[in-house]
Amino acid sequence: MNKTLQYIKYCISAFAVMALSQTAKAQTESDALMIPKNYFCAAGVYTHNSWDHYWEGTFRRDNLNLGTVSSNVYALGGNYGLSNRINLLFMVPYVKTNVSAGTLRGQQGFQDISLAFKWMAVKQEVGTGLLSLHAIVSGNIPVGNYQADYLPLSIGMRSKSIAVRGLLNYQVGRFFVAGAGQYVRRDNITIDRDSYFTTEMHYTNQVAMPNMTNFLFSTGYRSLKFNAEVTLTHMNTIGGFDITKNNMPFPSNNMQATAVGSIFKYMFQSIPGLEFTAGGSWVLHGRNYGQNLGVFGGVYYVFSTKGEKSDK
Repeated sequence: MNKTLQYIKYCISAFAVMALSQTAKAQTESDALMIPKNYFCAAGVYTHNSWDHYWEGTFRRDNLNLGTVSSNVYALGGNYGLSNRINLLFMVPYVKTNVSAGTLRGQQGFQDISLAFKWMAVKQEVGTGLLSLHAIVSGNIPVGNYQADYLPLSIGMRSKSIAVRGLLNYQVGRFFVAGAGQYVRRDNITIDRDSYFTTEMHYTNQVAMPNMTNFLFSTGYRSLKFNAEVTLTHMNTIGGFDITKNNMPFPSNNMQATAVGSIFKYMFQSIPGLEFTAGGSWVLHGRNYGQNLGVFGGVYYVFSTKGEKSDK
């Protein structure tokens, strides 16, 4: 069998979960699969997000002045096997936002480039299965000149960030279960006004962004031709404040979201290395967050950068 057929599955999950997020930041490296040394995976992903209800603090409501808030995200990315235990990933999204009612106009443009270093620290047979432990360091750097203080229509938060993640995966046969935790350190942002009010008045254009935690649980089925998994994620900012009654969101709000999702992957047998992925997610509960429905589809292609022979 062509070795590309064996390695295509190592590429896909690295981008699939990320595609469920409008901001395309937190989940670019949330799987336990590694692409081998000297292989490269090129990815193109389209995501559509929409919501017409949101949580104002903990109160779920709609807003007739906005109608349905939506975004379309077009992302290009790659995953390179520096070694069989170390992968380097990147992703750059172009985002366009819109509302169905009112007079506000959406934004569009390039958001943030996401970079990640992924290390498989442990790979060990335990019982009847295989246990692996991964450490991931990632970061985001804004590349577009967009305005962050324009929520919910901003295409991003425009904050530089660095994150560390630990991921534990256990697989028996073709079935697996995985869990991950991540801490995100976010830098201050600059907004286009000289003062603003949170719970008190601030006479500055600098906004201190609360740091974040992300948690992931996933389980499913993996084979060389078809993968299926379900995910449960929870995002939480460490600090921040609630949206006040009938006001617009602010970048340093206290944001929380718990979501369920699914990811399906199919490899075309007629074209080795080519795979299609689709999935979606739904926010079950949140705080200062939209009750978002996200769906995505992606095309991926894996190839050896040094011919067909892979260095084991």
